[in-house]
Amino acid sequence: MEADQNLSDDAVPTITPILVGDLFVGEDERMPIYVHVIDHPDGRVLVDTGLTALHPLVADMDPYLNPLDTQDGFDVAGIDVVVNTHLHFDHCGGNHLFAGTPIHVQRRELDDARSQDDYTIREWVDARGVQYVPVDGEVELLPGTRLVPTPGHTPGSQVIVVETGGRPVVIAGDTAVFHAELDEPSTEGQRLIRGLEPELVWLAHAHEPWRPAAES
Repeated sequence: MEADQNLSDDAVPTITPILVGDLFVGEDERMPIYVHVIDHPDGRVLVDTGLTALHPLVADMDPYLNPLDTQDGFDVAGIDVVVNTHLHFDHCGGNHLFAGTPIHVQRRELDDARSQDDYTIREWVDARGVQYVPVDGEVELLPGTRLVPTPGHTPGSQVIVVETGGRPVVIAGDTAVFHAELDEPSTEGQRLIRGLEPELVWLAHAHEPWRPAAES
């Protein structure tokens, strides 16, 4: 899909990262957890939902929680569509906040989360009222905003590609966890992202987006 070079300023989607917590990952280091809101002319999209509660299965990661429903200025009811990049616990633990709102996820990812042991926290995946829209492959979610499968972190991972009138912006979840994984891509999903030649890539566990190195 080619970007529309004539998009007006008020028609260009904007992306806002929201810090919803962090996890202990060893040696006094903590990893942030971000979700992302796409304000699109045709609707407000939330990418991933973080987590809202502690759980014995992840107690060793000592999660710090800053749930969406407790944050000033965030309107849970104002979200029209939810996307899960994948269904690991720190990406779907807030899905229950959006009961009745369609949650788009790759069908392979949903099947794996429901069937594989030690994959996620299943009661968070299938919390009361959660309604999934299983996706098979690449689909357009809203005009100029599409879901693209990116196998690697999990076989059913996906990213969101947002056209902004120039080079696209990508919301990548954990397809890459660290910037270095996009500097030197090693998985099918990471190589796919680089092939899109994005302006920038938002990651779930990085404070700043990845940007391609400046050309000399």
